[in-house]
Amino acid sequence: MTGTEKKLSLRSKLMYGVGDGGINLADTMVSLLFAMFLTDVVGLRPGLAAMAVFIGRSSDYLNDPIIGYLSDRTRTRWGRRRPYLLFGALPFVIVYTLLWWIPPIQSQVWLAVYYGIAFVLYDTAATVIYMPYFALTPELTQDYDERTTLTSYRMTFSILGGMIGFVVPLALIGTLNVENAQRVLLVGAGIGLLSILPILAVFFGTRESEEYQKQEQPSFKQSLLAVAQNKPFIFALIIFTLTWIALDLIQSTLLYFLKYRMQIPEQGDLIFGLLFVAALVSIPFWEWAARRWNKQKAYMAGMAFMAIETTAMGFARPEWGLPAMLAFGTLAGFGLGAIQILTWAMIPDGIEWDELKTGQRHEGMFYSLVTTIRKVAASLTLPLLLLVLEWTGYNATLPTQPASAILGIQALIGPIPAVFLGIGILFAMFYPLNRERHARLLSELAERRAAREG
Repeated sequence: MTGTEKKLSLRSKLMYGVGDGGINLADTMVSLLFAMFLTDVVGLRPGLAAMAVFIGRSSDYLNDPIIGYLSDRTRTRWGRRRPYLLFGALPFVIVYTLLWWIPPIQSQVWLAVYYGIAFVLYDTAATVIYMPYFALTPELTQDYDERTTLTSYRMTFSILGGMIGFVVPLALIGTLNVENAQRVLLVGAGIGLLSILPILAVFFGTRESEEYQKQEQPSFKQSLLAVAQNKPFIFALIIFTLTWIALDLIQSTLLYFLKYRMQIPEQGDLIFGLLFVAALVSIPFWEWAARRWNKQKAYMAGMAFMAIETTAMGFARPEWGLPAMLAFGTLAGFGLGAIQILTWAMIPDGIEWDELKTGQRHEGMFYSLVTTIRKVAASLTLPLLLLVLEWTGYNATLPTQPASAILGIQALIGPIPAVFLGIGILFAMFYPLNRERHARLLSELAERRAAREG
């Protein structure tokens, strides 16, 4: 059966999808706890802690294209991508554990150096796993709707992994302080080990298409040129970037909004939990919408809904209280489901466009640029938030903020993300690859392969 005709079994979808649960489990613990671990458990000065994290994050911009390019050129009896999942698992557990270990070093500077190096190693080991994992999507099936379904399974497990990573480590550790340093290390090691079990399930539970291993190995220059000339991928990448900037702004601002605008700071966990649950529940709907219309139209509908919802939330008044925020959190989760499914589902369809134009496949390079742009966007979102807070007179030492700062927080959670989503909708209107065009493209590829084999 060719990749064009291939329909995936339920087992294959589950075995692939579960991998993102492991990836997001480990990443959520780092995002949630690592900064406070450095300051409150290790005892690093905030400036040095920031420097250590910045070194680790910035070095990771180079990892993705390198690993993506290498996986494109890999040829083994296990395929091009799956060997990285198998052989990258143990190094990942080791370096992830090192993130949460406190070395016997007294110097603040050298402690910062250690954690900077540890973070570089962690990001590198993570890239070795998740870059080939993401690139598996277009190799498992070429079917337009099957890819949406596959992404739905993946994002379901991703959200579940995020929920576990948000709740379990804090529940096991308790307060982040020096007395609990050993507990942090044990939990970190446990989460690292637990997170690679789903990755190993992907290795043993999926199979790559053998036909792609027979194709010519592209050069690095050819891979970059293929990306630059791929119009559907460029559009999908822009849509992806704009959408995730908007989401990052909303997530980063929500705690400020709850504390200073709505005056219910203690309800953050409840609202975030409800948001995650709503996102999970919404996934079947967005998968249905993508099949009923197409990914482009479903995305436009989902982002229009999200833009209206988040703008309305920005104008919420304190006297509306917790019930209003529970309602807004539920609606935002519905929009989050659309973001998780549809932005990722649009990416792989440009792979066949690339193959038709170049005669080669560059999945690793394509997905490496997606994840790199995602990281760059994430690294820009927090500075934007902090700059707006500074410009509007925010002062963390004050129990209440000036009206200008609260207005800035409202803008960051409502109108500003809505602008990014609106621009994403405009690009989606001109996205050049719908279901019908993709089907014609696959037909042309099948004819070309048949002629070549004949």
